[in-house]
Amino acid sequence: MSAPPIWSLSSEAVVETLQTTIQGLSSQEALHRLKHYGANELPEPAHRPLWLRFTDQLTHFMALLLWVAGILAFVSGTPELGWAIWAVIWINAIFSFSQEFQAERALAALKGVLPAQVKVFRDGNLRVIPARELVPGDAMQIEEGDRISADARLISAQSLYLDVSVLTGESLPVAREATSVPAEGHIPTTGKVQPAEMTNLVLTGSTVAAGRGLAVVYATGTRTEFGHVAHLTTTVKRESSTLEIQIARIVRVITSIALGMGLTVFLLSYFLVHMAVGESFIFAIGIIVANVPEGLLPTVTLALAISVQRMAQQNALVRRLSAVETLSATTIICTDKTGTLTKNEMTVRVLWIPSTEVEVSGTGYEPIGEVRCAGPAQAHVNLLLAGGALCSNARLIHLTSPAQGQATPVSSWQEIGDPTEAALLVAALKAQLVPEALQHRSPRLREIPFDSRRRMMTVVLDWRLSELWPNELPYLSFTKGAPLEVLRCCGSILNNGQVHPLSKQERDAIAAANDQFASQGFRVLGVAVRKGDHELLAQDPQTLEQDLTFLGLVAMQDPPRPEVDLAIDRCHRAGIAVTMITGDYGLTAAAIARSIGLSTGKARVITGEQLEHLSAAQLRQMLHRKTGLIFARVAPEQKLRLVQAYQDLGQVVAVTGDGVNDAPALRAANIGVAMGLSGTDVAREAADMVLTDDNFATIVSAIEQGRAVYQNIRKFMTYILTSNVPQIVPFLAMVAFKIPPALTVLQILAVDLGTDMVPALALGADPPEPGIMHQPPRSKHKSLLSTSLLARAYGFLGVIEAIAAMLGFFTVWWSQGYTLAELQQVTTAILNHTADASTLQVYRQSTTVTLAVIVACQVGNLFACRSEYFSITRVGFFSNRWIGVGIATEWVVLLLLLYVYPLREIFATVPPTPQYWFMLLMWPPLLLGLEELRKYAVHEFKRGER
Repeated sequence: MSAPPIWSLSSEAVVETLQTTIQGLSSQEALHRLKHYGANELPEPAHRPLWLRFTDQLTHFMALLLWVAGILAFVSGTPELGWAIWAVIWINAIFSFSQEFQAERALAALKGVLPAQVKVFRDGNLRVIPARELVPGDAMQIEEGDRISADARLISAQSLYLDVSVLTGESLPVAREATSVPAEGHIPTTGKVQPAEMTNLVLTGSTVAAGRGLAVVYATGTRTEFGHVAHLTTTVKRESSTLEIQIARIVRVITSIALGMGLTVFLLSYFLVHMAVGESFIFAIGIIVANVPEGLLPTVTLALAISVQRMAQQNALVRRLSAVETLSATTIICTDKTGTLTKNEMTVRVLWIPSTEVEVSGTGYEPIGEVRCAGPAQAHVNLLLAGGALCSNARLIHLTSPAQGQATPVSSWQEIGDPTEAALLVAALKAQLVPEALQHRSPRLREIPFDSRRRMMTVVLDWRLSELWPNELPYLSFTKGAPLEVLRCCGSILNNGQVHPLSKQERDAIAAANDQFASQGFRVLGVAVRKGDHELLAQDPQTLEQDLTFLGLVAMQDPPRPEVDLAIDRCHRAGIAVTMITGDYGLTAAAIARSIGLSTGKARVITGEQLEHLSAAQLRQMLHRKTGLIFARVAPEQKLRLVQAYQDLGQVVAVTGDGVNDAPALRAANIGVAMGLSGTDVAREAADMVLTDDNFATIVSAIEQGRAVYQNIRKFMTYILTSNVPQIVPFLAMVAFKIPPALTVLQILAVDLGTDMVPALALGADPPEPGIMHQPPRSKHKSLLSTSLLARAYGFLGVIEAIAAMLGFFTVWWSQGYTLAELQQVTTAILNHTADASTLQVYRQSTTVTLAVIVACQVGNLFACRSEYFSITRVGFFSNRWIGVGIATEWVVLLLLLYVYPLREIFATVPPTPQYWFMLLMWPPLLLGLEELRKYAVHEFKRGER
């Protein structure tokens, strides 16, 4: 006889069957079960084989073009050229594959930085452990925003709703409860039971949409329902970013241009210069190879990978590569307040009861301090603090660790759960009220969880054993939440130990006290109580939270992060507006905004209620004033509306969020930013970027890195495209002046994949430029290959290099006594390989000098490309250590080409004579100096316009 299904058992039978308790397993037993059942994870899905991924690098559009060019070289009778071009394909494929592989590994490594975590009871204490360590029998606490990491059976549930769309496709949250389901119930017509339909089960892959519960794990890893039917979906996936797509489009455009130019050169050389068909083919191939940016795609991949790693080092984990370049165009940040702009370290500072304010000393979660109250008010204050502590789901853990160099251990306290609730527990401890003892004497019978609409939480307790407040009835409910919302539900007030109807004057006094605390930057909670009998256990939430007795206010301090004011200032300087969107009270938000420089003078605060009455046109008109807006008491759907309204105005919006209700706004934003410490699993899944320190300043640093990536790609594009001009001009000069080409095709390849590759990569690794955050955001419609970039690369820097290269070429001939006419006379013999040895030696010397001049100019160009606008003296010659490596590589490769015998024969070079070395060393500072003059002239022109 088979065992009854888990959903049909009672809670007691479930605990007995799984050999556990509602207080969880011991650490030793959990370790034993982990060894037996294995880690709670699914096997990695099968990836595309590496050899096929490497083959992709040999068969993309640019590679196919070079394969054809190699074949044409063989057909033309120059096998050495054909082999060289095919070698280029293999070198580029190996490099691109290695960079893409490294980028994927870098992204995959980020998954381990923020592992999924769960709250379980071990050794009777609530702990946070990695989800992979879950074992059958673990007692798991779940609450709103959590992703379920193992199949479990509910033991208790309070207003629990799950999103099971991943499992069933059901779009709306479904209710879950702890009661057992009869084994013969819920049987579909097919006769097959669907566990996802069982109302007392929570299954892997679902998320908690509302409420909370306690569940016992019965299946992990591949034994879960999700493990039976689905492959693992990774949290971080490698996808082509919009930038990479744009680069690929640029490569196709440039390659098409190269084909057009190659065909033109072939026709002109054949019909005008009267070269043989084979030779014409060779020079057409030279034009094509000179124009194709072989190193562009791998350099983009590397730049993105480096940026992702740098952001991770600064506590920003990028989940999608497309976010990197979008960051560079961000124009507005819609940020939460608590935990992002503030420390999220709540400390109760003041308690308010009618006609009395009570100070609370101490800081942080260390329960060291006192509640400075005595006399008749003491009992009232104790009831207020007990109500706050009992209406809380947080936990405090006392940690002790050996102190380095000290005999006594270091004591510290850590909160698990909401920091606001943890602060209430600490305040109770300071008044000598131990939360565990309170909960033991007054066990919780019912809970109405907090939600963002009611802005309240209520618990019903068995009050018969409590001595804090006489109660002739057996049950008591405590409600805590937003003061004005709680006050709205109250009909009476406790004052001087007596309950009496709440007068208008008392309501006004409570509201005034709330506003006074809020204007000082305090977060304020209201606490109320209600006596009752069994009806408190049965009434619906709306009825239960009526006719309350108001107890008092709890004012907490959550200080701003010290670095936030500087980050706000950086945003303003960078042309990025910052808008605060919070569920907190308006006066509290305004006080924090003033203290961090978000708003000057009187802050503009718009409440969720006011927002509700604004038309779309009115909202757009308000948002045109981008700086310093504060939206308070905002509902989740209103946050989404604000994001969409900003986007309708053409803004690129970054949004922060931590709750399950923030997920729609995070998905809709151009950049969704989730909190890694306080954020829910659902919010992290919806976001493009996760902050491991929940710090607003980290967002600003990520934007800086995003801008740097975009600029770096433009830098190395400028660098690569510049050298195309002196590579093309020799063939154009050959056609126009009927002279020998100043470069051979193999020498072009030596520049593109020999001397240029490492310096281009060095530019891709450049740190952010000085003043990068003093510039306005780039337009999201701005093309990467802009007119200004092409004009600078092709029309200025490239022209300088082409002039330098051709001067070097002609200098060699002139030094040997050749005039232009005499050079034209020997052109045919050189092209047909019939020239005498001395002429061929001069020709090899001239092409060698041309090659060397291009490489030397690229050294100066490397410094010139460090910034599009600023002088190299401001950027710093070697602020990027890879620049030095790039320059050294250029000269080493050049020397190898000039002096190592096998390479000299392959690339047709000869060692330059000493006078040409002076020319080579002259060109780097000369080109850099001319670029510095251009930047200065542009700067002066723009300053004159202002």
